[in-house]
Amino acid sequence: MNVNSRNDRVILERIAHQAMIERGLLPEFSPEALAEIEQLKILAEGETRPADGPAPVRDLLDLPWASIDNDDSLDIDQLTAVEHMPDGNVRLYIAVADVVSLVAKGTAIDEHARHNTTSVYTAARIFPMLPEQLSTGLTSLNSGQERRAFVVEMVIAPDGSLQDSDIHQALVINHAKLAYNSVAAWLDGSGKPPQAILAETRLDENLRLQDQIAQSMKNLRHLHGALTLETIESKPLFDGNRLRTLQVEEKDRAKEIIENFMVAANGVTARFLSARKYPSIRRVVRTPRRWERIVAIAAEHNYRIPDSPDSRALEEFLVEQKAADPLRFPDLSLAVIKLLGAGEYIAELPDGQNPGHFGLAVKDYAHSTAPNRRYPDLLTQRLLKAAINGQPVPYRKDELDALAAHCTEAEDAATKVERRVEKSANALLLQSRIGEKFDSIVTGASGKGTWVRLLDVPVEGKLVLGFEGADVGDRICVELTAIDVQRGYIDFTKVAAAKCRR
Repeated sequence: MNVNSRNDRVILERIAHQAMIERGLLPEFSPEALAEIEQLKILAEGETRPADGPAPVRDLLDLPWASIDNDDSLDIDQLTAVEHMPDGNVRLYIAVADVVSLVAKGTAIDEHARHNTTSVYTAARIFPMLPEQLSTGLTSLNSGQERRAFVVEMVIAPDGSLQDSDIHQALVINHAKLAYNSVAAWLDGSGKPPQAILAETRLDENLRLQDQIAQSMKNLRHLHGALTLETIESKPLFDGNRLRTLQVEEKDRAKEIIENFMVAANGVTARFLSARKYPSIRRVVRTPRRWERIVAIAAEHNYRIPDSPDSRALEEFLVEQKAADPLRFPDLSLAVIKLLGAGEYIAELPDGQNPGHFGLAVKDYAHSTAPNRRYPDLLTQRLLKAAINGQPVPYRKDELDALAAHCTEAEDAATKVERRVEKSANALLLQSRIGEKFDSIVTGASGKGTWVRLLDVPVEGKLVLGFEGADVGDRICVELTAIDVQRGYIDFTKVAAAKCRR
């Protein structure tokens, strides 16, 4: 095939579809699920009606709500707003899309969501957890449309500490659909204010205050041991149907607003349910099993951390390394993330003890802020709705245990699909570079194989020769030896370090 006439979108979409099936996920919605959409459109017409329960739905339409997300996001899950308080504190509002009012337990739509448990994002196609008529329409907090939402209210002190909190349902309206990159450029002074901010006069001051309080919250979390981690993430860019390059996505102040607010909201949600004697689905990252390797990597940088897991000591090491070598810090972060291990979902009774989230330095953490694309968040909304209205718990503990385990397994399957398609996309880009040498970092080392990520191109592949003795975090020189687009294989061989020197 002529490379210029190659349809990379079609190639990657076919690979993604097959990968979904191979991992036990459903790439398409059933006819029954699609048929339910028309019924939900009728139900949505009564969206401003009171909630099903005694608790009132508040009117918060006058707050300067806005969303900040990726520039191509259509499923808007959260809005944010803040208010000054007379005592110097700030009242922070986070509105989360009310999905459970339209997605009832046991429906065909709910069964599809429960099966996949998450939206799957691949280079050529998104496989949404909910039909797009819902996730980007009826339940999305779209600009200019009144919506019912679960609102997390927090009183935040100037130092970023939480003073008080509550959760209730309210009517909200999105006054501005904003994108991370343009908001970040405006906040740091390198870009003009987005037009949507100029159109809503209250947003300028409000968003600057959100940025200020988010930074205070971030600083306080890191003082308590939340980890400073910064990996390199890339997004495939197409020119028509041809895959042209990988765009590296970086952290910025706008992303930090949402990240810090969502961490806080998830903690408030977990404690809200526990205080009302309701169970919850928690997201946990247990104590690292390979802490000794993290200690060894620190020693390679002439830094000593304790032999026993200590998030605050690790954070101090990471902060020092970011300041010393910011260009290579993402490589160190990636190694640490791999060694920390994956998160998992667990069901927690109100008085139970859970291991917390090591990387975030928080004890109470319930995924709750993305109900259009994560099933644990949808489960949490059902629990919240029952707690707010004083209704019976909608799930038994054994049901929640089974759902938590399934969500962990299905999320892992979804991640593998995304990585599978990412590898095929990367293979397409590297097809013409076989034989070239690259600097790399070892990102995985186990009985299943050794993997490396290139430092100049954000691509990962398998080290098929010369892997003996290589461990996570090692820097080595590799040669690209083979490519298989259909299988997503990118193979490297270790070569002498001198061959990578320029």
